[in-house]
Amino acid sequence: MDELFHHVSQEDLRFRFLSGINEVKPEQLRAMTAIDHGNPESFIAFDAANGKAVATAMLALDAEGKRGEVAISVDADYKRRGIGWTLLSFVAEHARQRGVQVIESLESRANHEAIEVERDVGFTVEECPGDPTLVIVRRTLEIPASGG
Repeated sequence: MDELFHHVSQEDLRFRFLSGINEVKPEQLRAMTAIDHGNPESFIAFDAANGKAVATAMLALDAEGKRGEVAISVDADYKRRGIGWTLLSFVAEHARQRGVQVIESLESRANHEAIEVERDVGFTVEECPGDPTLVIVRRTLEIPASGG
């Protein structure tokens, strides 16, 4: 997984973490990859041909488990192949199955590529109160019918 973040552009790191970090620290990687199926939950996409980790998604739920925040990073060499779109769709479906009602992401207004992907997957874009450099992208999820 460490290798993945060495192949995420500096701009994408800034967009993912909303800060000017130059690298993802080992403790951040451990937190993102701890397997406990709790909260937050991380997902990793691999290239089937070579086993390389090429994207990661994080879903963090509120205390009630009704609202979730999602964040995605994609290896720069694998961008524009639909991986982010597929991973975001997968996370949204996973959240829906868990009974999450709304998922959202805080995005830099300049992150046009991610915002477009999120719109394609059914998110709406709203102003971020108090910060004109950010937007909130949000999607309301249909709760699965009981018994199925």
